[in-house]
This record gives sequence, C-alpha cells and structure tokens, in this order.
Amino acid sequence: MNWVQMAAAAVTGVFALHGAPGPAGPADGPRPVAAHSQTRAVPVAPDQRDADVRLSETRPFSLLGVTWDDPRARLTGTAEFRTRSAVSGQWSGWSALDADDGPGDASARRGGTSVVWAGPSDGAEVRIVADPDATAVLPAGLRLDLIDPGQGAPGTPAPPAAGSPAEPADGGTGTLGAVRPAITSRAGWGADESISPAAPQYLPGGKVKAVVVHHTAGSNAYACADAPAVVRGIYAYHVQQLGWRDIGYNFLVDKCGTLYEGRKGGVDRPVLGAHAYGFNTETSGIAVLGTYTTAAPGEAVTSAVARLAAWKLGQYGVSPTGTTTLTAGADGTNYFGKAWTLGTRISLPTIHGHRDGYNTQCPGDALYAELTRIRTLAAQATAG
Repeated sequence: MNWVQMAAAAVTGVFALHGAPGPAGPADGPRPVAAHSQTRAVPVAPDQRDADVRLSETRPFSLLGVTWDDPRARLTGTAEFRTRSAVSGQWSGWSALDADDGPGDASARRGGTSVVWAGPSDGAEVRIVADPDATAVLPAGLRLDLIDPGQGAPGTPAPPAAGSPAEPADGGTGTLGAVRPAITSRAGWGADESISPAAPQYLPGGKVKAVVVHHTAGSNAYACADAPAVVRGIYAYHVQQLGWRDIGYNFLVDKCGTLYEGRKGGVDRPVLGAHAYGFNTETSGIAVLGTYTTAAPGEAVTSAVARLAAWKLGQYGVSPTGTTTLTAGADGTNYFGKAWTLGTRISLPTIHGHRDGYNTQCPGDALYAELTRIRTLAAQATAG
C-alpha cells in the first residue's frame, strides 16, 4: 500500500453537507434551490509536492473544485480531475483545474481553484503536483469539494420596458443610449438567498469605470438548459466553500448568450464584486460560463457581452471603446509581466480582460482575442 492509499484509508470518509432548502417562493414563480456539498481531504505526500485522492462512491454531484486552508495562498503547480458519469458509469478523461484566479472577498475562509461543471456524477479523482521549477510546496489543508446545485426549473430573463434606454445610475453622469438587455434575475436562476445574508456593498466612488471580462474556466459541455444550475454551483462554491459574502461576478453569460444577474444589489447599481483583485472598487465583472483558451466564443456570447457592457458603462457616460485610469488597490503583476504597487494609477481599456489586471490566463486566449470585436459591437449598441 503506497502513501496515498494509506492516507486515504485514514480518512474517515464522512462528507460534510451544506445548505438547507430555502423558503418557498410564490406558487407561480421561481423558487430558491438549495445546493449541497460533500468534502473530502486530499492526502499530501510527505515531501508536500504532490497529492491524490480517488472517490469511487459519492453522493450525486455536478460541480467540483479543490480548496485549501489559507485564502491568500496560491497553488503553484497543476491540478487535474476526472469524474464518473452517474448516467453511463464511465470515467471521463483528465481535465485541468484553474488555480490562478486570485483572492476573492476579504471574508474568504479558504483558497481554491475555479469550480468546474462535470455533469451528473457519482465518482471523482484528483491529482495535484507542485511546479517542478518552484520551491513552494502545496498549500496546507487540500480538500476536494463536490457540489450538487439542486434541481429547479430555470427562470426567464426579466427585460426592461420595450426599447428603454439605460437610466443614469447612482453616481452616474448619464446614459450613452444603450438599451438594457434582458437579464435573468437571481430568483430566476434559483439563488438561495439564505446562504448569503450580508447586505450588498457598492463601489466607493459610485461609478463603474470599466468592465472586466472573465471566463469561469469550467467545461463548455453543459447544455444551456443546465446553465442556471452551473450558476447556482458557482454561487454555492464561492459562498459555502470559499467563505465569500456572495458570488464573485456581477454578471454571468452562458454559451447561448443568456445573461444572469450575479452578485446581489441591483443590476442597475454599482455593486462591489469580487472578481478582479486590486481593481474591484472601480469595475464590474462579466464572466462567460466555460473555458475559452482554445475554443472560440460564439456570436451569441460576444453579442451578449457587448450589449451588457454597453448598457452598464453607458449608465456612467463611459465609452466602450475608450480607456480609463484605475487606481490599484494592491500590489500586482499582470499576465504580460507588467508590475505595479498599491496606489499606482493604471490606464486600461474600458472593456478589458482579467489578465490585463492580474497574472492569470483568464479569460482565455480565444475570448481575449475577441475583445476588440466586443468593443466594436458595444459601440454599435451605444449608437443605437
């Protein structure tokens, strides 16, 4: 028996269950859907350079991620997973877990990878290896988190009055004329508000100066009918597994172009998110469900992101093709090697990728390459 088997045998096998059914909504409307999670320690080798756990029997789950004790620690290395389909009984191939998204809320209790959609599953395996070129070891307290997002009928987007332009937002200087797109509300995707009772926070300056585009680094294989469940799983992971006050993104977009309200506080308000470390206090985050490193986003995605960005920036009189000056809220380095210190004023496009302000591959090469087109489409939406 090797060290992994011995360590796994020492684990009790007891899974933690989180989440209770939320209060019922109106009989003819969407209801909150409770998510449930299972957690299992991932045994680490004595040299703290690699870790592995295989779970041949689990309760049903559809999303998974790996978390660790210190929310400020980074996993420098590779994390991979595979799952067993609850439908076919077959194991999937190995896929990567993205661990370079950065810290979230100040309230965070744990650090973690991105959470990924695996589809209905009843078995999982992860393997984690530290970067061979780094001196750092794996973070302490590695844990596999499996999430069942619950069952619920998806809601419908709530459009504004037909043809209505954006209204000036709190702290806004006026609209540039972009029409508010239809956005599925939190109730529409089944948010269980009981798990995030904290009141929303708003940008201290009261103005959204830029939109940051992300991808969630999960699977692209979800059906669009499953997108509300994917959003619920991300919400549960951010709040219940990582300890954030709410889902990190302000908005989410599925591969069919449906828009979803993310962090609570009002889609037409300057809500403070937890999506772009060091630049959360002046920006709004839009995350596309899936991984767009090599897979190009479809027209439905680019159009939806552009329409949403045009409307959101238009509330504050910000041009989607312009640049803006942001003040760094922390020391940082971006994906291209540019470094800065706390308080540095940095010029960025008003629609830019997460990698422009943090050392991450997000939103993936293929989606990042579409940002010029997204800015053009947003400008067209602004022009009516």
